[in-house]
Formats: sequence, structure tokens, C-alpha cells
Amino acid sequence: MKVKFTKMHGLGNDFVLFDLIQDKRLKDIDWPKLSKKLSDRHFGIGCDQILLLSKADGADFSMLIFNADGSEIEMCGNGIRCLAKYIWDTGLYYSEKLNIETLAGVIKPHKAGQLVMVDMGAPEFEGRKIPVNMDGRVVDYPLNVDGREFNITCVSMGNQHAVIFVDNVDSYPVEQVGSLIETNKFFPKRTNVEFIEVLNKDEIKMRVWERGAGETLACGTGACASVAAAAFKGLTDRKVLVHLRGGDLDIMWNEKNNRIYMTGPAVTVFTGEIDIETYEI
Repeated sequence: MKVKFTKMHGLGNDFVLFDLIQDKRLKDIDWPKLSKKLSDRHFGIGCDQILLLSKADGADFSMLIFNADGSEIEMCGNGIRCLAKYIWDTGLYYSEKLNIETLAGVIKPHKAGQLVMVDMGAPEFEGRKIPVNMDGRVVDYPLNVDGREFNITCVSMGNQHAVIFVDNVDSYPVEQVGSLIETNKFFPKRTNVEFIEVLNKDEIKMRVWERGAGETLACGTGACASVAAAAFKGLTDRKVLVHLRGGDLDIMWNEKNNRIYMTGPAVTVFTGEIDIETYEI
């Protein structure tokens, strides 16, 4: 069965998008299994995550997200900017404001010139709601991993994040530490891990180990969680430029309504067609 796809990225965090509105055959696919194969950069199309676009009853559209390891996740900030761009570019919806249903709730992207601004909602600091295996706020919590101690600050942006502040993020062993913390029993649903170097009150530098995907060039929800953690600890102001390996995101945590707004680019790389029957799903 040949199906069309669109390859996109947000600051190098890359996606393969499938439009289930245009091709209803795709609703019957085993996406956890197929996602693992299509995400492979040698034997598939290659991406960090698979995005599925559908219609929704309680919103304009719906977005489902599958990691490169086949696991389904609640939300992806870079992914939702790409999904919104696809909707506008293909003429599925002409309003500059969208309501997109995700497993983390309804997220609201809108056009901001050539960029996309997204109302990412309010950060959650309460441990059991993140979730982590601890009551109360998890701020500078000393997590013991294989005999080493890491001070983590945990935040949910509809998905789980453990933020670690470091002196030099460029030389930090992100893969080694990130993989250990991701799967630690402290996190019942695993976690994303952000490594943050604070440059000044208005700028931070970030690397990210994404749950189910490994180190990626950018993570939108991770940037939001990191700014929330940094501002909460008094390390930065509430409006921060986040430097990621793939580029920059503008993050603003509104003091009046407690919501976080993310602004950044979304890029279409190419479109294509693939015969998914060759993947023996």
C-alpha cells in the first residue's frame, strides 16, 4: 500500500507526518510497530518522531505522536509547530489560530509572521501529577543513579521533564547521564532530561535527551520546562531565549495567567511516497 508523507523539522528535531484526513486507510495501521521501522535512519525514512494528523470532535484537529522506539507520547512542542504549518500550507484550515487535541490536552498554535507561537499551557510542579514517585514539588532533588547524585528539578508540560543545571553543557555526557535518568524508577512513565547552562537572566543553553528518542537537536516542551525550572529557582527571568543545538526558541512564562508561550520555526523538508507493505506490518 503506497502512502504519502511529509518530512518536516523544528530546529532539527525532525518528523515524518502522515495525514489521516486525506488517507483514511492509515487509521488501521499498527503505528507503534511501523513507527520503529519508518524512524530508522538507515532502513526507513528517518526521524525522531512520527506525527499523525486527524480530525477531532473537541478541537479543530488531533495530533498523535510516536517515538522512534514505537512508544506513544503525550505532546511535542516542535511537532505541533510542524503540524500547524502543514495544516496552513495544505489549506486544511485558514484561520491563523488553531485548537489541536493532544494526549496532553488541547494546544493552541497561531501564526506569528514566519514563525509559529504556541500556547503551551501551565507548567506542573506537583510531583504526583508530573508524575514522579514523590509528593510535593521536586526542586533540586538529589536523585541517586548508579551511585552518583544529580540535582533534578521536575516539571510537566503535559509530558515529563527532569531539568539538570550544569556548568558547561557542551562538554556534558548527555547520552550517558540522560539514558540512566530516563529509565530510573523514580519516573513511572520514564522522563525527558534537559541539561541547562544558564548564560544570563535572559538566555540559557540547552541539550536534551528525549524519552524514547535519545539526544535530539531540539525539544519544545523541554525548552518550556527548563525556563519554568530556571525562573522558579530565580536563575532567569520569565522571558528567555533558549539556545538549542538546532537553533533558538523564544519562551515566555506569563506571570498573570501562568501559561507558557513558545515561538519558533517549522520547516517542510520534502514530501514523498512509501510502500508500507515492504515493512511487513
